[in-house]
Amino acid sequence: MDSSSYKLYHKHEPDSRTLLETYFSENPDMPFKDDALLLPIEKMHNALSNGQITGKTLIDISAGPQIHHLYSACEFFQEIIVMRTNEHCIMEIMKWQNDRTGAFSWGHMTAHVTNLEGKSDESETKEMKLKSAITHVVKFDTETESLNDLIGIPQADCIITFWLLEAISKDKDDYVRHLKKILTLLKPGGHLILLGATNTSYYTIGEHRFHVFSCDDSFVRNALVAVGLTILQFEVAPRKSASDLSDYDGFLFITACK
Repeated sequence: MDSSSYKLYHKHEPDSRTLLETYFSENPDMPFKDDALLLPIEKMHNALSNGQITGKTLIDISAGPQIHHLYSACEFFQEIIVMRTNEHCIMEIMKWQNDRTGAFSWGHMTAHVTNLEGKSDESETKEMKLKSAITHVVKFDTETESLNDLIGIPQADCIITFWLLEAISKDKDDYVRHLKKILTLLKPGGHLILLGATNTSYYTIGEHRFHVFSCDDSFVRNALVAVGLTILQFEVAPRKSASDLSDYDGFLFITACK
């Protein structure tokens, strides 16, 4: 398929339920269990459990309607603000948060997180705690130059971005521009947690392929330093998933300080 025909995540509104079922479901045949489910929450648990990344407000600016990477975060932040670029994802998250009929179940992930925390009998409590911690689910407008114009959104002690920058950027300059925009919502001294993929050009949702800006770990490292961040942790895990639904070759997990 010609890459010029790929759709754009933030403009063509992929079906959120198909995205969840493809990359985040509990289906035993789902090929992305290690990379999309287990690795992110294990890295988040390890990064937060030492207590050095904490505070009042966390903002999650990510691609997709997934929320499993926030289960550990609700133990260390009083409020979580979720920002997404498309309405389908916002509606999917709010359906889950409000226990509406047909909401996607994250039970397979609450069990894993509570096992990591040594609290295997508290899965239901963990689910309720995260839902209560999320105070806003709002639109992230990629065309808005200043996110500070969003009324009622405070600067954060920590920002998480999961698979977003590659999905919405067309080239290196675009990636850095979006990164700078996101960092305007981060307090001086606050932390950025970045989860991403390396050397990706596309991912598939249903019958459609979506564009990804292909970048390696060296570019990401240099971009973070260029915008003034101090890198604290930088890990690249090799791909484990066997599937042609996406062509990434590794998983990035980074923590940095503004």
